[in-house]
Amino acid sequence: MPVIQGFEYFKPKTLNEALHLLSNNRGQASILAGGTDIVVQFKEDLITSKALIDIKGITELSKIEIKEDKLFIGACVTFTDLIESELIKNKFPIIWEASKTVGSVGIRNRATMVGNICSAVPSADSAPALLVYEALVILKNKDGERLVPISDWFIAPKKTGIQKDEIVVGILIHIPKKKYACCYEKLSRYEGEDLAQAGIGILAFEDHYYRIAFCAVGPIPTRAPKLEQFLNGKKITSPIIEEAKKILLEEITPITDIRSSRKYRIHMVKLMFERGLKKVISRLEGGKDA
Repeated sequence: MPVIQGFEYFKPKTLNEALHLLSNNRGQASILAGGTDIVVQFKEDLITSKALIDIKGITELSKIEIKEDKLFIGACVTFTDLIESELIKNKFPIIWEASKTVGSVGIRNRATMVGNICSAVPSADSAPALLVYEALVILKNKDGERLVPISDWFIAPKKTGIQKDEIVVGILIHIPKKKYACCYEKLSRYEGEDLAQAGIGILAFEDHYYRIAFCAVGPIPTRAPKLEQFLNGKKITSPIIEEAKKILLEEITPITDIRSSRKYRIHMVKLMFERGLKKVISRLEGGKDA
């Protein structure tokens, strides 16, 4: 299906130029980074913009770097970039694991993590990882910068906290100071280009404190505060896991759709939670995956 609507195409070389282009188009412009979602939206007339601003040529937005104990992931960093980064694999393994589950190789070569959270679909694979790391979304307009906690970013399906005159320039993650382990568990129908039927991210600290987040089992990706509160301070045992599974049901609101039934999602999320929790505890203790 071709793109039949007309628009102006811009490819700025600097972030400042991109911000002024966005401001001058008065909310009638779209940002292109990976393009795996926005191109489809253009083809299906789901968005109608007078201008398309391609930010792939802005060098600073393709960086993965650590500065002052904080990880920066630029807006143009692809999932393949994250998979191939030794820094991500060794220091932020849940991001590395989640990145490997996104779409197909072709999609990962183009799609960006920032684009994934900007699309804000309930099944966004990168969301649980960013939620358990308590990431910050960096937004800029021509007048300045603001940081939005990832927990406040997702407002509704396909709706985020971005303003029309802003560009997401990257993601910021404070490196945890305590020893921890983490994992991402995804349920999908087949290997390759498939959206999550359910996803869960788990991060466990050595002092028995936990962060847990879900995708694809509610209208937006979200943390699980009741589940975390129950687990915090406890050493994981089989009775604790069984009790936690009951509380888990209060944290998710899965639906039946073309990919899965509500009943199946509930059943599998409980299994994924147990599997993931045992895996992070084993990793934390220096053992192999359970």
